[in-house]
Amino acid sequence: MVKRRQLIPWRAAGTRAEMRRNADEVVRDTGWVFNNQTGDTLTLEEFVATGDAEVEIYLDRFGWSGISSQVAMLEIGSGIGRMTSAFTRRFESTIATDVDAAFLERCRETVSRFGRPSALSTIHIEDGSSISVPDDSVDAVFSYITLQHCKASDALRLTSEAIRIVKPGGYVALNYRTWVPEDGLLVPAGVLMRQLWRIPVVGQRLSQWRWSTRLGWQANRLDPRRVLALLEASNVEFDDLAILHHPGRPQKQVLYAGEPVRQRDLDVANKSHWWLVARCH
Repeated sequence: MVKRRQLIPWRAAGTRAEMRRNADEVVRDTGWVFNNQTGDTLTLEEFVATGDAEVEIYLDRFGWSGISSQVAMLEIGSGIGRMTSAFTRRFESTIATDVDAAFLERCRETVSRFGRPSALSTIHIEDGSSISVPDDSVDAVFSYITLQHCKASDALRLTSEAIRIVKPGGYVALNYRTWVPEDGLLVPAGVLMRQLWRIPVVGQRLSQWRWSTRLGWQANRLDPRRVLALLEASNVEFDDLAILHHPGRPQKQVLYAGEPVRQRDLDVANKSHWWLVARCH
């Protein structure tokens, strides 16, 4: 496995996560990385509380509330554990994965304070797209606001990995960013920002500001058709497959194996996000 070179803001966030004395300092100093909150008063406890609330909401909306607690779930893109702590309290086993090892170190600290450490294990995705977990080995895979921050090819590879590692009858919920009218400006601005990151001194400074990282970290847009075409080419079968999106987003018919995919509104979805929610055959 070849270790992938990180985007400059990601490297900066990881470095700052390593240098701070504890996760409270990481949250106060690099909150823009994880949930777009900044400020000297933000605490790790408050940060985790936002994740606790969202986990409950998403488990309910996906119909996962009834899943047995005696299962193993894997989170793609845990960061420093904002949602991971809740997963460790909810499930028998939680595997947190991330492309940054420093984030995973802080994730373990977060779970030790607000979760169930005995339920946690971590895996570093060194090459940005391969998860070192055997086939058919976990019961559920979850990823939120992660697959938009990497190259489209990495996001698609991680999608394939999620399907590979989930057991027959297991659950998958993956979050993507798709096109909205504002992207006519946001996408070129993001490309420009990623070029500016390459400039010495200037790039390092830009990599630590919220407005510039929000532009540059939106690295891809993936239409549902592209994701489903990838899975269909792999001959993946699903007992249940659905696309969830913002209530105001117009529905365009999407096919899988020649059949229309069920679509439904998700009241908590960002207007530029969509979810692939499935139960594997």
